[in-house]
Amino acid sequence: MRSDYLLIDVGNGRTKFGLANREEIQEQRDAPTAGLSSGELDEVLQGWQFDRIVTSSVVPAATEKLKRHFSDGMLVLRHDSSLGIGITYPKPETIGADRLANAVALARLYAAPGIVIDFGTAVTFDIVDASASYVGGVIAPGLRLMTDYLHERTALLPHVDLHEPAHAIGKSTVEAILSGAAHGYRGMVRGILEALRQELGNPPDLRVIATGGDAAWIASAMPEIERVDEDLTLHGLRLVGNLHPLS
Repeated sequence: MRSDYLLIDVGNGRTKFGLANREEIQEQRDAPTAGLSSGELDEVLQGWQFDRIVTSSVVPAATEKLKRHFSDGMLVLRHDSSLGIGITYPKPETIGADRLANAVALARLYAAPGIVIDFGTAVTFDIVDASASYVGGVIAPGLRLMTDYLHERTALLPHVDLHEPAHAIGKSTVEAILSGAAHGYRGMVRGILEALRQELGNPPDLRVIATGGDAAWIASAMPEIERVDEDLTLHGLRLVGNLHPLS
């Protein structure tokens, strides 16, 4: 299958690959970021053909592997790429590429002002103001980072598979951890959102869009989150690709 773009979103844990044309993502695959060797890249991309590669990465070593593998023709999203949005952040070169991709997708697909919440290894909040400019954000520990840390740093607390608890009051250690994960984590997210809303002047048209691995579960009990878009970062890469015509 041939299309316009190979989209690559390199995360700390996993890397998402999307085959896309200018209008939509047509097919997706993923692989562990730690295993991005040339052989594994060839395997995961088998059967795909594309004219341009657009990537965002939060793992510099993986970025270098991709550059060596593809040798040329790869657009690596940066703060000084053509994005279609403004940036009014003091040090734009320090903004994660995935966060910029999310901001682009928010502004172009859902309108501004808005907040993107990306539930990954870390949970990030990125804010686009009414003039469609990236203004800043918030970074907090990701949900699984917090629960894994409890298990790793204590002698008696077990590792748990996360799911919705039946009660707020846990009747076992596992139930207590699940309650803390569900209710406590949502409380943190809700508190951050409220602080951001107030600082933005409580705009009535503020959009709140979530993405990332745990987004659907967390958002299921949070009416403050308007929508979950699992492909938001890939859509941002697609939209950036559209702004960089092939020479």
